[in-house]
This record gives sequence, C-alpha cells and structure tokens, in this order.
Amino acid sequence: MTEDEASGLARHDLLRVDPESWARLLAGRRDLDGVPHLAEWARRGWPVITRRRDPGEPADHIPAGLPLPPSAGKRRIGLALPAAAASRFGPVTLESARVTAPEAWRPVVDEVLALGREHRLVPHVFGSLLWQALTGLPYLGAGSDLDLLWPVSGRVDPRFLQALARIEAGAPMRLDGEIVLPDGAGINWRELLDAPIGGTVLCKGRESLALRPAASFLAEVTP
Repeated sequence: MTEDEASGLARHDLLRVDPESWARLLAGRRDLDGVPHLAEWARRGWPVITRRRDPGEPADHIPAGLPLPPSAGKRRIGLALPAAAASRFGPVTLESARVTAPEAWRPVVDEVLALGREHRLVPHVFGSLLWQALTGLPYLGAGSDLDLLWPVSGRVDPRFLQALARIEAGAPMRLDGEIVLPDGAGINWRELLDAPIGGTVLCKGRESLALRPAASFLAEVTP
C-alpha cells in the first residue's frame, strides 16, 4: 500500500505482509529468533493487526503486531512495517467466525448476531476468536472473552447497549469490545453504556487518546 493509504488505517485493521518483506523484517529482529510460528506467519497468509503507535516509533512505518497463542506464551509481538510491505486484509465478521467459537458460546453468538441485525450493525471479531479463526492455532481457553468491534455510521442507540449488557449477563463468557466510530476511533461499549449524565468516555485512535462527552455519541430515544 502507499503511505497515503497507510495513513488512513485504524486500530484493529488487519494487514497482510509480503512474505519477502516479512523475512527481511525478521532478519533485522534477532530478539525474535526461534519464536514459534513467526517464520511461517506471512507465508501462510496470516495477517497482523494495526495498533497504536508507541513513543519513538518511526512515523513512516505502520505500527502493527500479533499475539502468540497460550501454548507459545501469549507473547505480544510488536512490529513496525514499511507501507510498501503491507496490504489490507478484510475484517472477520462474527458470523463467519461462529464456526470457530466454542459450542457453549454458540447460543450467545446467535443472540448477538440477531441484535446486530435488529440495529443494522455487523460485528467484527478480534482477540482470541479472531486469531483462532484465522490461524487454526489454539488461542481460545476457558477464560477467553468474546471480543467484538461494532462499526457505526452515526450515533449509537442506547437500547442497543442495554440489550448487549443483558446478553452478557446470561453469557458464559465476557463480552468485551468497542464501538468503532466513522473516523476509526474506538470507545469501549460498556464505558459508553455506564457513563453518567455529563460524563466522558475515552476515545482510542491509532495516534491519540482523548476524553470526549459520552452524550455526543448517543442517539436520542423517543419514549
């Protein structure tokens, strides 16, 4: 991708890395020698995920990373990619990842999908379910959360957040995740639900963090 295209990336965007560029990247990272799964990662077509830029990282590179599965220590690998080495990899929807979810999760997944359809929202996955769905490696465990991204085109209906909380209350796992704003910034859905009148929520962008009024993201509901 071009540098202009790279500048438009948001947190949690997935990227495919050219295998030759991947090999050069690893050759310059002796600290990653012998780390399980890394050598074949790009060759297998597995993506990396865009993250927030750490202080001191080069501005002309894309901040990205990947988590290793629990069997490999759950280490989070931070990378800085030249734009030319990367291309977009489409998001993974909850519907497509459903087959990878544990059987005990399936009824909750179906409830969440139905809620999304009701509000015309399409949830994407990240976290353990995403990586297991993409790689086939064992990321999910007994304590795993269901991590979801909810891209929205405007304000959020509070009734959607309330319904999501009700689903979580009866679920065998925690429902974590973010509302993803049109500019790519993310807000924790639970923080938005629980924000007091006049309160603020933390908006996480790829390059910044900002506290903004919660009310500016919530739709008015007519009784």
